Amino acid sequence: MRLRPIRRGPAATAAALLVALGALSAAPVGAAPAEAQDGAQVVTYHGYQVRVPATWQVVDLERHPDTCVRFDRPTVYLGRPGNGSTCPARLVGRTEGLVVEPLAGLDPHRVTPSTARAAGHSAVAPGAVSTNDEIQVAVESAGVLVTASHTDANETAVRKVLGSAILTTGGNPAPLPTGRAARTAAAAGAQPGEFTGHGFDACTAPSQKTMDAWRAESPYGAVGVYISGQTRACAQPNLTASWVSKQTAKGWRLIPIEVGRQAPCTTFSNRMSAVPATARSQGAAAAVGSVSAARALGIPAGSALYNDIEGYASTASCKAAVLSYLSGWTEALHAGGYLSGFYSGASSGVRDAAAENDNPAYTRVDHIWFAAWNGAATTDAGSYVPASAWPGSQRIHQYAGEVQETWGGAKVNIDRDYLDVG
Repeated sequence: MRLRPIRRGPAATAAALLVALGALSAAPVGAAPAEAQDGAQVVTYHGYQVRVPATWQVVDLERHPDTCVRFDRPTVYLGRPGNGSTCPARLVGRTEGLVVEPLAGLDPHRVTPSTARAAGHSAVAPGAVSTNDEIQVAVESAGVLVTASHTDANETAVRKVLGSAILTTGGNPAPLPTGRAARTAAAAGAQPGEFTGHGFDACTAPSQKTMDAWRAESPYGAVGVYISGQTRACAQPNLTASWVSKQTAKGWRLIPIEVGRQAPCTTFSNRMSAVPATARSQGAAAAVGSVSAARALGIPAGSALYNDIEGYASTASCKAAVLSYLSGWTEALHAGGYLSGFYSGASSGVRDAAAENDNPAYTRVDHIWFAAWNGAATTDAGSYVPASAWPGSQRIHQYAGEVQETWGGAKVNIDRDYLDVG
């Protein structure tokens, strides 16, 4: 979950692996991408051909099914995404990329009302809308589903890539499965609801098999899932309304996370305005998008949605922007019937919020989630947050990070959390 502008160690190893896979991967599968006259590369998969910038990597998921599907670097992924257990627990924010996978055997719960269909014998859907920073096009003549991830800054460029697509030979025509069941599934109550105990968060929602194994054997009862925000780096092939319904029915509590604009005093590209009034409106807009994502996943009103603002070197102006952003976030969530949560470093964002806890210029968040990797599974924030601020069941402590655990044979890279919420 924790994002860093600069990464080293295991993350660098993961980056090297992806470069290696990109060198091995191909389109059509088994052949190197062709180079177009304008320097772009031509990528072909099952009768679907698209032109992408030459700098994009190409990864063959059919050859490497355990690869983490991530968008912190421009990449085309070919084939069905795996369960994502190889994803690092934290990644730098989103850039752009595509996933091209077969329609045959697609989980119908992944179809949404915004999934567009390419008309007739075409490979494009010019009117496709973007939902939660993704554009999804079903090319039934080739039998593929194309999911394009983007940010506000590069949406036009990503749409140009989608508009370059054509049909070639080798396709396996298939219809888009119905997604009706996905829109009727719902969580078993407000999330995370009333809960005291251990939880974890991971970059991508684990598969059902992994969730079942961990439910049976691990000490965890809650899981953090990224439901919205332009700074999400990992794909979420498992995160559907059906997945939400199944986990909560089995007793899991969910911690829904928005990871969007970051503090203006960081090096992240997706930053909030340093002007407090503008930051406040941006926070409100983020809340509207997060509520929409929560509702689509069946996460009902009364749930707490947590805004992830990574640690920053605080200044007076940066603090004012962050707390204004959170004020807009909280007010808009309350208007939609949801509670507001705030994740950040204990020594930066959470300390700033605690320092202005009684300041009427800002609207107080309902829950805090602080990162302090001291190994203590408690909700005591020490000197950063006084006991009088967010007392009782209003806290989550992320007490360890970058941990790899295996339960029931299923391995996941996680951050460890302890919750006392209600």
